[in-house]
Amino acid sequence: MTEHTAPDSPATDLWTLANAKARLSEVIDRAQAGPQIITRHGKPNAVIVSVEEWARKTARKGTLAEFLLASPLRSGDLELERVHDAPHDELP
Repeated sequence: MTEHTAPDSPATDLWTLANAKARLSEVIDRAQAGPQIITRHGKPNAVIVSVEEWARKTARKGTLAEFLLASPLRSGDLELERVHDAPHDELP
């Protein structure tokens, strides 16, 4: 990653907070091609991505039931032992 500093520098994905604030339109335009990382005090702090990328990353890929049914542990011989203590709300 290279830090974006000059207006005529090539496309990059790393911006200081001050540069990102001053050139927000450019940051958004460049986010259409790839994630734009904004740093604060030299450390990565936020990422700007296109709406399409966000939708792709956050799309549900199935239900919890489907995930559990596909688990490799489902057919395993996992032995679990249950403790039969009194319920917490009935403790003295």
